[in-house]
Amino acid sequence: MRKDLKQKLYNDFPSLYKQRVLSPRESCLAFGVECGDGWFQLIYDLSKKIMEINSEVQATQVKEKYGGLCFYVGNVSIKSADEVFAIIDKAEELSLKICENCGEPGKQNEYGWILTLCDGCRKKRNEGRL
Repeated sequence: MRKDLKQKLYNDFPSLYKQRVLSPRESCLAFGVECGDGWFQLIYDLSKKIMEINSEVQATQVKEKYGGLCFYVGNVSIKSADEVFAIIDKAEELSLKICENCGEPGKQNEYGWILTLCDGCRKKRNEGRL
């Protein structure tokens, strides 16, 4: 994800992304948000919802895996756990239908490295332009 988009997440939700300043030995969030720009709005909306439910939650890792969003958190109270994990599950499910590169509707490929891309971005990737 572009630096300016990551910075917007960090600025707008500082307590959620506070582990970004820790070392990689302490938190995987030290590597930043490890996915494409196309999921920015999905992650932004998810972050906002999490903070509305429980402002103590901390992201521990945000990445793409097998073509989908993986959003890991810690410091979730028992009281809010069901609600927090339900919205994370929903966002992770939605990521499988959103192009990770541009944010347009997308789908997972069925061969090779698994990615969720729209037809245009998939064509660019196959031509070596992405």
